[in-house]
This record gives sequence, C-alpha cells and structure tokens, in this order.
Amino acid sequence: MTTSTFSLGIVGAGQFSGQFAKLFRAHPLVTSVRVTDVLPERARDLVEREGLDGAVASFDEMLASDVDAVAIFTQRWTHGPLVVRALEAGKHVYSAVPMAVSEEEIRAIIDAVRSTGLTYMMGETSYYNPATVYARERRRAGAFGRVFYAEGDYVHDMDLGFYAAYQHSGGEEWKRTASYPPMLYPTHSVGGVLGAIGGRATSVSCIGMRDDRGDGVFDRDVSMFDNDFSNATALFELAGGGSMRINEFRRVGYPSHLRESRFRYFGTEASFEQLVRAAVWQDKEGYEDVSELLETRPTMSPDDPSLADVDPALRDAFISGLAPVHDAERLPEELRRLPSGHEGSHHFLVDDFARAVATGALPPVHAWEAARYTLPGIVAHRSALRGGERLEIPDLGDAPVEESLRSAP
Repeated sequence: MTTSTFSLGIVGAGQFSGQFAKLFRAHPLVTSVRVTDVLPERARDLVEREGLDGAVASFDEMLASDVDAVAIFTQRWTHGPLVVRALEAGKHVYSAVPMAVSEEEIRAIIDAVRSTGLTYMMGETSYYNPATVYARERRRAGAFGRVFYAEGDYVHDMDLGFYAAYQHSGGEEWKRTASYPPMLYPTHSVGGVLGAIGGRATSVSCIGMRDDRGDGVFDRDVSMFDNDFSNATALFELAGGGSMRINEFRRVGYPSHLRESRFRYFGTEASFEQLVRAAVWQDKEGYEDVSELLETRPTMSPDDPSLADVDPALRDAFISGLAPVHDAERLPEELRRLPSGHEGSHHFLVDDFARAVATGALPPVHAWEAARYTLPGIVAHRSALRGGERLEIPDLGDAPVEESLRSAP
C-alpha cells in the first residue's frame, strides 16, 4: 500500500485545537499545518505558540488553498455542513465530535464520503479510552462470552470547566449555546460501549431531566436549542439482542476532572466495571483489580504555558500520558515524547487519521462508525422530548470497504 505525506489546515483555534495542532505538527506524515479562526488573533496566537506554518483568513480561503486535509475544531453544532463542504472541495476531513446534530447532516456526510472517496474520521476519544481498549481486547479474545448489556456514562458537570469553555467560545451570548442538549453530544459514552463490543443501537427510550438551577443556562427562553434538559438517561436496544444504557449528565456530583467517561460491560461469562479510580474484571469464580492497567500518568505540568487558555478544571483532560494497556510501540517516536490527552487518546487519534490519509485505509471511526456513535443520541433526544417514547434508530449501513486500521490499540 502506497504511503504519502500531506498538508493540513486546522479550522478553529479554540481551547481544544491547540493540543492537536502540536501533535499534527509533530507527526512525520504531516508536512505543514496552517490554521484559520473567525477571530484572526486566535489563529495568529496558535501559529506563534506552536510554530505552525501560517494563518489563513477564512474557511473559504482554506478550502481554496492547496492543503490536502482539514481538521475541524469549531462549535459542536456546526460540524456537519463544514465537513460536507470540505469533502466536496477535495479535502480529507478530521472532525471533532459530534459528527453532526441531525440525521440529515449525517446522511449528507456519508454520501459525500462515498462519492468523493476521501478520508473522513470523527475524533472520538472514547474509542481509545483505556477501559474501551481493555474491553475490546477481552471481547476479541472471547472472554466475555456473549455481551448482553453495557453502560456508558459521560458525567461532566457544568461547574467543572464547561461554564468557562462556553464563555470562551460563545462570547456575550454564551448562555444561549451552553444549553446544548446532552444527548446531542453522545459519542463519549456511546463510543466507549460500541467501540468495545461493536454493533449498533436499533431503538431507544430516553428520559430527560429539566434543569432547575435558574442561572439562565438550560432555560428554554434563552437557549438557541430550545432545550432545558441538563441530564438525560437512555436505554437502547442493540442489534442481535441485548441493551445499552447511556447517561449524559451536566449537573452531577462527580469529579469529572478526574474521569469524565466510564464504562461497564456484562457478558454471559465475565464482566468489567469502572469507577473514578478503580476498575475490576469479574468472572464466575472471582475478580481481578485491573486499575493499574488503565491508569494514565501526566506527561506535563498543569502550569505549562501551552495550557494558558485552558480552564484549570479541564486541564487534566489535556495532559495525560498513555496507560499500560495502550500499544505505545505503534506510535511514531515524535508523538510518544509529547503529552497526550483525554486518557491517552490524542496520540492515537492523530496517528490513525494521518495513517488513513496517507495510505487510503479506513480509520477506525470512519463515517459509518461515527454515525453509529452519533445518531442514537439524536434519536434519544427526540424520545426525551416525547416523554420517553420508544423510537426506532435508522440503520445507515456499513462501510463499503472492510479494510481499516483495526490494529489500533
């Protein structure tokens, strides 16, 4: 298989993209990195801080340029249309989560990937979460038996970094956007379940909790999304039998800065459960504490200058190293000596996208897989608005080519 290098344009220079700019710039398959932002000074600051190859005035100018690929780090509800435009302009696309906010947008991305033959990858961190990696390895070895039930929680309290993040990105009207519906951001929980056991969700019943903080966030009179759910719980039926329970919580007494996604998987022969700082493998004879296998270690100080714009409550998510369960040897040395983030996922996200673009192989979270992580939450939110009515989840099909980077960690 032919391997080639490529140039990259970063779209959006906010808190999240800076850490990825560092990694993309270091990757041996990436020849240059440029950046654009609606606030030009942010783009210029990122170029200077990370030694990038220049700022571009606009998204349109980026698409008209000679960059081979773009990485989209814009507001979460804007991804769908930007991805389609980039693909139609002939650019490979890495997109931050979620894939999109409607079924129509998801279908449009899949159609664009199919018609252009270009690489699309959704940057879902939970696919590389140590718990997901561990469970995926155990499942592939047949140790679970038949997995018939699993749980994924994204428990990120608004008080722990999200207020500051929305203020940073939303300006004076940040409360309009901070009301983003929890189930429209489902990939950190769904992705950790399906990323381990495979398959897809076929139906859902969801209950939303209407917020009562009274601070103007999750207020339908303020919300651009007409949303007042701050927490939501969904029960999904899985193809082939079994079920998956997903929690998306934004008001929760939980140390989300220590671990914001956590998972449980139950099979006919064994099970796995995770808490904040503990994880246990269990079978019919006993249990094994596997916490050490899943624990990452920080690789940089929280006071590092590159984290200057990141709220302190979010910094742990950006400075983690790798866990023992991760396959560090498959990473380029240039990445291994830099900090990762979100429990070691950032290195693998960058490397899998770079390898996919350079070789033409499907990345693990390609468009069809991304749809299976995203669409269930969209339908779940609709169910919550209907008082928990059970709704069918459309099947958008499988990737047309089986070849992929499934040797990922």
